Amino acid sequence: MKRFKVEYLIGTASVSLVLMLWFLATNLEWVSPFFVPSPQRVFQAARNILTNGYMGVPFREHLFASLTRLLLAFLYGSLAGVSLGLLSGYNSKIRAFVEPIIGFIKPLPPLAYYALLVLWMGIGDSSKIMLLFLAAFAPIYLACVSAVMNIRRDYINNAVMLGASQVQMFFKVLFPACLPGIFTGLRTGMGAAYTTLVAAEMVAAIAGIGWMTLDASRFLRNDIVFFGLIVMGLTGAILDGVLKFLGAKLIPWTGKE
Repeated sequence: MKRFKVEYLIGTASVSLVLMLWFLATNLEWVSPFFVPSPQRVFQAARNILTNGYMGVPFREHLFASLTRLLLAFLYGSLAGVSLGLLSGYNSKIRAFVEPIIGFIKPLPPLAYYALLVLWMGIGDSSKIMLLFLAAFAPIYLACVSAVMNIRRDYINNAVMLGASQVQMFFKVLFPACLPGIFTGLRTGMGAAYTTLVAAEMVAAIAGIGWMTLDASRFLRNDIVFFGLIVMGLTGAILDGVLKFLGAKLIPWTGKE
């Protein structure tokens, strides 16, 4: 508990230091307000958007649109990545079939194939969700494969000696042992999907935090851009914190082998 308090104080101090430097740099004109808006301007822009919305769309709808796309894509990516990753880690033939495809898709930047997704699926949410799905799927899949392949051999040998069936082997040994790696993959996949959100909302979107931030940059409204970045950073941190909390609750044995 004492260690947690110390780390919390250090984290609070680091955030406070950044905010103080931001306030001083802008109010003492160390940097041009054209490039970096003051905290007061960002706060005023935030209050205006929270009250009146942006481009006729309430702020809650922008946030809801982005989170809906993100969470649907993350859900589909998690289901596909975990199931296929565990199968690939368990079966070398499935892994040999799937990994060349993953190896080709993973290094491609999202905008490189987004045009194809729009042609195939239209300019609606389907193409955006698919783009986020592909961004989340690869890291989740690779983390699950790695988790299965790094299971300690004595776990499996002990289960075989005790007469465990294949079903018992999976649910009692393989899956619990892979959970730490799975949650690492989920957190990485969530981050990858969120960083792709702006790209997904670049084409024919009329709502979304990423779209709002990008649209504001066209009008040189750096105060709204900063507000959008702060919102994306906070929501991303909250989602990652939720996954971290669930991991701590569901796999309390991590690091205690």
